[in-house]
Amino acid sequence: MNTFEFNKIAAAVLAGVLIIMVINEIATLAIHPTYPEEPAYAIDTGAVASSEVASNDEVAGPSLGVLLASADVAKGEKIFKKCGACHTVEEGGPNKIGPNLHGILNRDKGTHSGFSYSGALIEKGGAWGYEDLDLFLTKPSTYIKGTKMSFAGVKKPEQRADLIAYLRTLGKSDVPLPPAE
Repeated sequence: MNTFEFNKIAAAVLAGVLIIMVINEIATLAIHPTYPEEPAYAIDTGAVASSEVASNDEVAGPSLGVLLASADVAKGEKIFKKCGACHTVEEGGPNKIGPNLHGILNRDKGTHSGFSYSGALIEKGGAWGYEDLDLFLTKPSTYIKGTKMSFAGVKKPEQRADLIAYLRTLGKSDVPLPPAE
């Protein structure tokens, strides 16, 4: 096939796409779709708001205490490699995109010096306990709405427990584990 034929084919395809786009725009201008403010028929699914679900539902599977009792620190250190792109863990280490996490356990939220935390995290208040870390690591944006941390989260409870066990070794291993119930 010579170049002239190829150019004719390409021009025909582009012209076809352009014509479809123009017709679509004309149709949108000619017909203004309207949508009702309320559904014509509301279907009762028995669902509750997602924030209520997060606070009221029981967590399936073993408790955090049981998971932490059998957590593997070496696996947690491997999992932390994802976190290492944004955080350091050395004592006195620098902040990166996220704060240094040495001694994070029982440290007040939003208080590491030299890091600019989101207002939402500072307003959350309290200290980073085992439960707080577990909920935050599940999905940070769900636990603290408006956090600057864009991490998607660690979905598997066992992996979160391994990661928390590793963080516990960083200056706060004397903090007692929650009861294994």
